[in-house]
Amino acid sequence: MDNGEVTATGQVGALARWLEAPGEPAPWVVETSGSTGHPKRVQLSRRAVLASVSATERRLGGRGQWVLALPPSYVAGVQVICRSLVAGHQPLLLDPAAPVWPREGTWFTSLVPTQLLRVLEDPDQVAALRTAHTVLLGGGPMDPALRARAEAAGVRVAATYGMAETAGGCVYDGRPLDGVALALGDGGRIRIGGPTVFDGYEGDPEQTAEVLVDGWFLTSDAGRLDEDGRLSVLGRLDDMVVSGGVNVPAPAVAARLRAHPDITACEVLGVPDPEWGTRVVAFVVGGVSVEEVRDFVAAVHPRSWAPRQVVALDALPLLANGKADRLALRGLAGA
Repeated sequence: MDNGEVTATGQVGALARWLEAPGEPAPWVVETSGSTGHPKRVQLSRRAVLASVSATERRLGGRGQWVLALPPSYVAGVQVICRSLVAGHQPLLLDPAAPVWPREGTWFTSLVPTQLLRVLEDPDQVAALRTAHTVLLGGGPMDPALRARAEAAGVRVAATYGMAETAGGCVYDGRPLDGVALALGDGGRIRIGGPTVFDGYEGDPEQTAEVLVDGWFLTSDAGRLDEDGRLSVLGRLDDMVVSGGVNVPAPAVAARLRAHPDITACEVLGVPDPEWGTRVVAFVVGGVSVEEVRDFVAAVHPRSWAPRQVVALDALPLLANGKADRLALRGLAGA
């Protein structure tokens, strides 16, 4: 058994003891991914975790075994383990080197977009995933084309939005889970309230006070609500790149480029630039020129949003949880 398996097994045992502890135990501490370079230690009460587990079960309309395909230390992995244990099942710990998915019974899993994309390229894994009750997809925006591809393959997916501070995904397909409050603040800043909100950052009361205000968690994301109250996440507030005096929403540019037939993966970031202040850079997996990229973006968005640099990669550098490593990407852009 390798260290990853031991860690996952140990995490399952520790969470089982925590869930069964009398009274209200000390909070479970989850470290954030550090995708912006500053990991935080998030304190989650058992009440918050169980509120999330219960609301997820009601929303999905079923309970059963969960398959752990994510790092067990991050909140999505913690929730996979807890959902399975609360449902009366030991979670199935998936070996990423040789994944063996269930083929029968009621089962669920949680993936990030990169994982789902890879699964869809393997007919055997697709056949197995087709038997899942639901595949939750979080950790980043889901490209509509990826969702359409999954559904065409017979895989039932639900896009989730949330973070460690909300005990994981708390908005499914744009709709908050039962008990979760959702509102927009200044600049479209997404605010979340309700029983799944965390207790605070361990050892950092000042930062806790900045984001926990009157029972609301103030996220770092911007969003909009449609007429039916469905949430669309526009991206991180700090993903708004000011280039040459123009506000460029990097997530919207990246979403457009992911629709290019010759691009299989893409991230768009702002990089310091002596002329533009910040230049928009597209990091792409695929063979495209900067002229093609600019024209493709300008076909649906203002040309001023188009990237001024394209960095071609064999694969995007990823953190352990499957998210793009933004610090590593910026280092690849050069001066």
